[in-house]
Amino acid sequence: MFHDLRNAPAFKRSIFNAIVAPRPIGWISSMSAAGHCNLAPFSHFNMVSTAPPVLMFSCNTPGDRPEKDTIANVRETGEFVYNLVSRDLTEQMNATSAALPHGTDEFEVAGLTKAPCQFVRAPRVAASPASMECRLLRFVEIEPELPGDTASIVVFGRIIGLHTAEGFIDANGRFDTARARPMTRLGGNQYAEAGAIFEMAAPFVKRT
Repeated sequence: MFHDLRNAPAFKRSIFNAIVAPRPIGWISSMSAAGHCNLAPFSHFNMVSTAPPVLMFSCNTPGDRPEKDTIANVRETGEFVYNLVSRDLTEQMNATSAALPHGTDEFEVAGLTKAPCQFVRAPRVAASPASMECRLLRFVEIEPELPGDTASIVVFGRIIGLHTAEGFIDANGRFDTARARPMTRLGGNQYAEAGAIFEMAAPFVKRT
């Protein structure tokens, strides 16, 4: 079956989230210039580069305001924090996805403890196995072209600081992903943990 997306007004766009899966969850904390904290999960998130270390997340324009609080905060301050969502933080992450009034502190709503960062004003999730302090690199705006499209904004951030919880870095300096049990996003309301982890030798020599 082929779907011509140039003329498919009834096509369920959410199918892409089910096909491009699993995806890591971008749990982004930010702070406005006035000092109001925000914490929200983003389904479209990933690493872009490791040298330099760069990550990205994106979101659609909400229907009740010009842009989401996270985007507004990053515009004002030029910084944000990524927090890894472990299995035991799933419920709290889901609570921070609620459509709450502007200025609501999702840390308080979800009962999460804040921890200070070194280089950015925004707090991090204290219970997260890993948090990355980021400085804004650029916004990329994706304009709607076809019926049903919505405007989206992609945020690229350079990682300038990394926090890891005790016991998650091994003797070789590697992060223990299996112990962290990161949650991933699928389609609809579906989530998943990473499955069986295995290693396979690459057919080339990687630079370290």
